[in-house]
Amino acid sequence: KNNNKKYLNIFEIKDFKFDLAYTADLIRAKHTLDEILKTIKQEDIKVIVAPEIKERHYGVFTKKDKWQVKEEVGEEEFQKIRRSWDYQPEGGESLQQVNERFWKFYLSEVLPKLKTGQNILMASSGNAFRGLIKSLENLSEEEIANIEFGIGEAYVYEIDESGKVLSKEIRNQNPLAGKQ
Repeated sequence: KNNNKKYLNIFEIKDFKFDLAYTADLIRAKHTLDEILKTIKQEDIKVIVAPEIKERHYGVFTKKDKWQVKEEVGEEEFQKIRRSWDYQPEGGESLQQVNERFWKFYLSEVLPKLKTGQNILMASSGNAFRGLIKSLENLSEEEIANIEFGIGEAYVYEIDESGKVLSKEIRNQNPLAGKQ
């Protein structure tokens, strides 16, 4: 059973005609993008799989249930693992490292398309987007650590031809953001 489907059916982005979509090279990101495109009836757009925008690598904690990790390491360490900007779990990567790879990709691949007026749809994970949002909105390390994403939310940014963020809108805000 796909519990996310009920949220995806109410995505409030049907009013956009997308020119291109990017997805992380992870199965859940690809499935999410497929569901979104199906729901908004835009399955015919070009989709580019981009490993640069994938989820943070959690090293020794990879493939472990996050709540089990919390129980195993305690609240303070758990928050450091999940939200700290520069903490790198053994064998993994920090949020700062995720931001560096995602931001480089954004600047070289996505922004030039946005500057020409194209509408771009991206599907990835919360931590990948957390890094991008930090750079787009010029947030501090403390501010970005407090950003929570909810299932079914869509972050819509308007970018001008110089690359500046003109506006941000969160559509379909989920009151359970960060609790799921």
